[in-house]
Amino acid sequence: MAWDTARVIVGAVHDEELFGWLSHEIGNLLGPAAEDALRETRDHVRRGGRDRALVESGRWRVRLEDTLRERPEVAEELRSLTTIAAGLLRARHP
Repeated sequence: MAWDTARVIVGAVHDEELFGWLSHEIGNLLGPAAEDALRETRDHVRRGGRDRALVESGRWRVRLEDTLRERPEVAEELRSLTTIAAGLLRARHP
């Protein structure tokens, strides 16, 4: 699940509305530091292109795996957010 969420996060970077919503929701779930890190990811990917997107996806996968080990109670809500965001991303950017 961490990998799917990481891919959705990076995939949403270029959709300001979707990324804003997702960042806010993840911030509510994981805390303000996560929301700040998401904004940094957005900025890095926008400046660095595809190569940076791959790096950021990997960073988020590790971060989310660590978070899920420490806080397994957030897994279901994170899975739900990922499913919703992935569906919106596919619908908005086919």
